[in-house]
Amino acid sequence: MLRALDRFFRHDAAGGVVLMVAALLALIIANSSLSDGYHALLTKKFSILLDGEGLSKDLILWINDGLMAIFFFLIGLELKREMMEGKLRNPRDVLLPGMAAVGGMIVPALIYLVFNWSDPVTRGGWAIPAATDIAFAVGVLALLGKRVPAALKIFLLTLAILDDLGAILIIALFYTSELHIDYLFLALAPLAGLLWLNLKGTHRIAPIVLLGTILWVLVLKSGVHATLAGVVTAFFVPLKDRYGKSPLHALEDGLSPYVLFLIVPIFAFANAGVVLTGLTFADLFAPLPLGIAAGLVIGKQVGVFGVTWLFVKAGWARLPHAVTWTHVYGLACLAGIGFTMSLFIGGLSFADQAHMNAVRLGVLAGSAVSALLGFGVLYLTSRSAAGAAELPAAAAQN
Repeated sequence: MLRALDRFFRHDAAGGVVLMVAALLALIIANSSLSDGYHALLTKKFSILLDGEGLSKDLILWINDGLMAIFFFLIGLELKREMMEGKLRNPRDVLLPGMAAVGGMIVPALIYLVFNWSDPVTRGGWAIPAATDIAFAVGVLALLGKRVPAALKIFLLTLAILDDLGAILIIALFYTSELHIDYLFLALAPLAGLLWLNLKGTHRIAPIVLLGTILWVLVLKSGVHATLAGVVTAFFVPLKDRYGKSPLHALEDGLSPYVLFLIVPIFAFANAGVVLTGLTFADLFAPLPLGIAAGLVIGKQVGVFGVTWLFVKAGWARLPHAVTWTHVYGLACLAGIGFTMSLFIGGLSFADQAHMNAVRLGVLAGSAVSALLGFGVLYLTSRSAAGAAELPAAAAQN
């Protein structure tokens, strides 16, 4: 039993499976007799106060602002590693997936705005379908195993990482509330400490975490979204310490299982509870959920595949080794799985439950259709390729 569990959690698809189970559990509970308790728990106040001053937020905000800061911290670690020694180090390797990521963010946003331009309230959610969920997309691709080229997984990972970087910039530029400059000024103190630790090549992780936590509190108080403190802190973690070891690798390896199998599922459980009571099929075609679903399903396909086709046909880039156009189309479909990031940006866009329920409906529908399409296209492509390979072999035997 323990060996089976160990094999499961080591599988590339495990994170996506756990995430899907958490989302389904939230969906079931939100539409059962436990619904009132579920929503009451998420709105419970949790406070850390000293002499009446401090932080007091609903539990769901601690999840979305606090736990997700750890998620963004891990993304920051991955980004720094990839930029210094990985897939993002060589600009030539970044060009094609990078431009595909840009197209995969712009086109979904435009499609969303087509459906919501006349409503000044829902118009603010334009960035919801622009993001790709790495765990889900890679998880679906992992289910196909060796049926797809290894280069396709690298292409998807690079695209999703750059997509996350774009989402971080969008949050920083467009989802910042009223600024309190005094707190931003105070945030320079922990930033200076992080810079000093990085320059001296510290091997101790605890001071980095402590200064990062102080930075998180000050950024939260400043009005800038607090999850960005996680990304900033990650970029000050040394890749190599003065002893030649890597605090960045140690943190990333140690943190990944907790983020993948605890933090992200908790976020999904807290945010995926769509209340289906009273909903009809026509509700899916309301501008808000339809704009999100169409952006994820159609926008990602057009943006990712279209930009890739344009750059390759223009001679500015080449497809990775053994990757065909059908593979690229299947990957473009998988890029439409926007679950975690889309729900997160939806929570930044809308505060009321009615709009958030519509956001959840659109994200779940668009992500599910994208996952099924992507898996189906890549599975059929792999079967066709296997059949084509068998024909010459059979002819040779005869």
